[in-house]
Amino acid sequence: MATVAPLPPRPPGQGARCSGLSYQELLDTDTRPVPEVLRWQSARDLPEARVPIARYTQQVFHDLEVEKVWKKVWQMACREEEIPEPGDHVVYEIADLSLIVVRGRAGAIRAFHNVCLHRGRQLRDAGGRVAELRCPFHGWTWDLDGRLTTLPCRWDFPHVDRDEYALPEAKVGTWGGFVFVNFDPGCESLASYLGDLPRHFEAWPLEQRTKEAHVAKVLPCNWKVAQEAFMEAYHVVATHPQLLPGIGDANSQYDAWDHFSRAITPNMTPSPHLDWQPSEQDQLDSLLTRSLDAEPMFRVPDGMSARQMLAQITRMQLQGAVPGIQDVSDAELADSFYYSVFPNFHPWGAYNKIVYRFRPYRSDPHRCIMEVIYLAPFRGRRPKPAPVHWLADDEDWTKAPELGFLTRVFNQDTFNLGRVQQGLRAAAHSHVTFGQYQETKIRHFHALLDRYLYASAAGARGEAQPSEDRR
Repeated sequence: MATVAPLPPRPPGQGARCSGLSYQELLDTDTRPVPEVLRWQSARDLPEARVPIARYTQQVFHDLEVEKVWKKVWQMACREEEIPEPGDHVVYEIADLSLIVVRGRAGAIRAFHNVCLHRGRQLRDAGGRVAELRCPFHGWTWDLDGRLTTLPCRWDFPHVDRDEYALPEAKVGTWGGFVFVNFDPGCESLASYLGDLPRHFEAWPLEQRTKEAHVAKVLPCNWKVAQEAFMEAYHVVATHPQLLPGIGDANSQYDAWDHFSRAITPNMTPSPHLDWQPSEQDQLDSLLTRSLDAEPMFRVPDGMSARQMLAQITRMQLQGAVPGIQDVSDAELADSFYYSVFPNFHPWGAYNKIVYRFRPYRSDPHRCIMEVIYLAPFRGRRPKPAPVHWLADDEDWTKAPELGFLTRVFNQDTFNLGRVQQGLRAAAHSHVTFGQYQETKIRHFHALLDRYLYASAAGARGEAQPSEDRR
């Protein structure tokens, strides 16, 4: 199995970023003080990489990911608000692995392997609320703390010791209102794994939000193909041309830390790709107008920029739900801050509601699950979290109206992905290649993937381990 291969050295003096307006220069124009977190930059020295196509197409590579990644890393399983009371649980599945994430009698959250210790039937097919975990096949039953309590025909199993037949557990941790699980009993703590990520969200505490929408769809591509489409703004010029008047796509800032990375894409500033100058109204309409012939939803007043107008619209929408919203910077209310936590968790910063999660679909390297979650501030008592809305294979994102106007953008994104997978399977070349700056997050991801896949021997020293590159 080939690892990331380095590209030839970059010529001396070659710039890494677009020559247009930098994000830090844009922050200098804000009408309010911007938080320190937006000033942080981390241009990590990453491999300038080619990645073998086999990573997206081989069954053997998928199997290696299960053993070396999914069984070893912290991964987001659900929101705490989805399991508020004892017995509330969700079934979390990744590839062919399955856990029951359940709230126990004393309020603690635990994650049990979703397998009966008798004949192997899954204990729970779906989430809900139960008083105990009972196998539908023969009735073996465990309590919410994983202790075996009922064994029909106990006389026939003298060899079964109740203590030895407690349900195996995975590690559990929480951050930001999310529940994380790790299959590895010897794993590092969640706090260590996340590193400085909580500092980035101190001003935007995700635990104080509620799950307003949750939409999932199986896509005809590898999970990495899907998530990489949402880790850069480089695709906007070709995939979302209607957004160009109001998005500084090539002016985005990219940063990488340890287990997480960040992209910041400025909005209500024109794309450097344009050869014409859009008006302030053009910029606002590019994001908020639903169709080309529709009347503008808002008019930009004289003397105000589209950026200031969008920020003011967002302030009005969040009034009462976010304390001190009038003092929040334009940047936090207008721009896109998309974080990626290795391997597959993508929470957005500031006051954008988006969270993405991408998972392999069962053990098929050519299909995956894409999930879009909206986390919204709320007033008063916490609303009940939205249930998962699964879209059928023949349904596009517009069948999920709870996602609002972004459904058309998601359709543009996912239109490409099945065709990418088809292209990779048919390719005569052996590698895909990534840009030096705009695809920083993807290169960072693959560097981390290498760390887990080849953590021993040569891989621990950062050296490539050669292997066949067959699809």
